[in-house]
Amino acid sequence: MLGLDRRAARAAWSVFLVLLALGIVYVIRKTLILFVLALLLAHLLSPIVDFIAGHTPKVISRKVALAIVYVVLLAILVSASVTIGSKVLEEAANLASKVPYWIQVQSAPTTMPIPAWLDPIRHEVLEWLRDQTANLGSTVVPFLRKAGLDILSGIGSAATFILIPILSFFFLKDGQAMRENIVSFFDAYGKGELVEDIFADIHVMLTQYIRALVLLAAATFCFYSLFLQVTGGSYALLLAGVAALLEVIPVIGPLAAAVILLIVTGLSGYAHLVWLLIFLALYRVFQDYVLSPYLMGAGVELHPLLVLFGVLAGEQIGGIPGMFFSVPVLAVLRLVFVRITKERERRRITPQNI
Repeated sequence: MLGLDRRAARAAWSVFLVLLALGIVYVIRKTLILFVLALLLAHLLSPIVDFIAGHTPKVISRKVALAIVYVVLLAILVSASVTIGSKVLEEAANLASKVPYWIQVQSAPTTMPIPAWLDPIRHEVLEWLRDQTANLGSTVVPFLRKAGLDILSGIGSAATFILIPILSFFFLKDGQAMRENIVSFFDAYGKGELVEDIFADIHVMLTQYIRALVLLAAATFCFYSLFLQVTGGSYALLLAGVAALLEVIPVIGPLAAAVILLIVTGLSGYAHLVWLLIFLALYRVFQDYVLSPYLMGAGVELHPLLVLFGVLAGEQIGGIPGMFFSVPVLAVLRLVFVRITKERERRRITPQNI
């Protein structure tokens, strides 16, 4: 009819549905990010909530125990953040007051400590630093002004982040029922067991991943702040906090944090730049080959090239949130692919072939 092949029509319809789904996801991406962040917070709190709720008296319902534990845990997190955050804000204000001084040509770092082996060309190095510092006036100041405006304009929508712990509470309370309803829906098509296995794999992976990210960020904050304070570095808590936040962005985040540390400590007259560089290299080796594999376990098994591709592609698609979500999205896609492949192999092995 009308010269259309049925297979071609089905393929075209499938492509149309996929493109439509991708378009809808792109349009509502901000809402999806909100729900995904709530889901990650729920996975972070889930082991603690389950453990404490399991040791409460039976006369207290699980919902009440969940609410109590949830409020207490969030109160602890908020109080700790406020305590450290006040000192970080103080250092940030101090640093912001020094930036105009640093970006003046006459205040270029002519006395910046440099390695002894650069003494023969000290004059040339300082001249280059003076030129680069002068150029910062036309690049950094507009960037900081724009960033400040972006932050101020984002305050109006900052209230939406209050929804994250609220949504996370509902995920913790009703997540199991949601999961069972979805599995029962696919049971009608004979895919219930497959979907259940996929959900189980994703749950384990996300729990390990978000727990590892939090612990890695905490370790980075502790090691960086301790090293800077012991060696007399300025803005120790601020720089350690920036490094901890950037730790959630794979590959690029730690590299950006190292560059920021070297620039700020160098301009502030830090006398141990070489030791700082050695510390950054040793800590990166320790984290990448000891701490991170131990915390991540076998949950995220992605090749470094695939991780780097995902981070760069995520930045083009969704900016910084895209970079953050690139690894878990790729890991979820891998788990789904592996489960579907195993299911197909299992169905090929029939009792007649054994």
